[in-house]
Amino acid sequence: MALRHAILLSFLASALYIHLRGRVRFPLKRALDFTIVLAPVNALMYLFSRVPAQPFLDPADFPQLQPLQANWQRIRDEALALDGAGRIRASEGYTDVGFNSFFRTGWTRFHLLWYGRKLDSAARACPQTVALLRQIPGLKAAMFASLPPGATLVRHRDPYAGSLRYHLGLCTPNDPGCFIEVDGERRHWRDGEAMMFDETFIHHAANTTQQPRIVLFCDVERPLHFGPVRAFNRWFAGTVMAAAASQNEGGDASLGGLNRVFGAIYRLRLKAKALKVRSRGSYYTGKWLLIAGLLWLLFA
Repeated sequence: MALRHAILLSFLASALYIHLRGRVRFPLKRALDFTIVLAPVNALMYLFSRVPAQPFLDPADFPQLQPLQANWQRIRDEALALDGAGRIRASEGYTDVGFNSFFRTGWTRFHLLWYGRKLDSAARACPQTVALLRQIPGLKAAMFASLPPGATLVRHRDPYAGSLRYHLGLCTPNDPGCFIEVDGERRHWRDGEAMMFDETFIHHAANTTQQPRIVLFCDVERPLHFGPVRAFNRWFAGTVMAAAASQNEGGDASLGGLNRVFGAIYRLRLKAKALKVRSRGSYYTGKWLLIAGLLWLLFA
């Protein structure tokens, strides 16, 4: 009993820290997301992190990424060829659990690497880019990400703190009207320039210009103190994050386990969203009861 109580208190303390972290916070009814579900894992990542707890980081502190910026025009050329062929696009069906909600507001992607899983379509279409990416130590995932004119990304935070986010501007408006805001701090993309940020802070983006924005989007392993914590992070990434692998095209490797389950679960999610439209009170009451029931099953 004492052990269960200690585990529950540890979970609640981690969740409270995640909720209070940063200057921008979700209201409590919105705060229950996968970031909170992974709160103990994320708290461990923050505790042993070697980078400061701030929204934006200096890309110069990650010299292993410099070959990407040095070759940004070659990368851009492959991205533009893909985009011209209409291959930077939303997934077909509910097969991309990590990014599914973004497709509705105009954001699209083409995966290049994903947590140890290779994509044949990327190797064929973007051989120079993929070759460069495979040489970068600590690079876990990469894709081309497009934000067309008028597209937005709603406020959100990524669920896993074991990585940091790198963006390299390839084809951008070079204009403050196409921006990303992380924990209340706003920046905009420029061609050939890199930005690095902690995607577990609440952030959102919008392209209010008339020109498209395409970036190279990468997950980079968070630098951590203490070897066992680094080993745990790599195990978690290679097991849990790899299970969220998606496809660009039908010939790619099979979907990860999380995406296979996601398609079935999302049909239930659509029913829940319909309930939210009819009655927000009933929706949030049901959501809290479901989470409370899961916690009771875990810790009772």
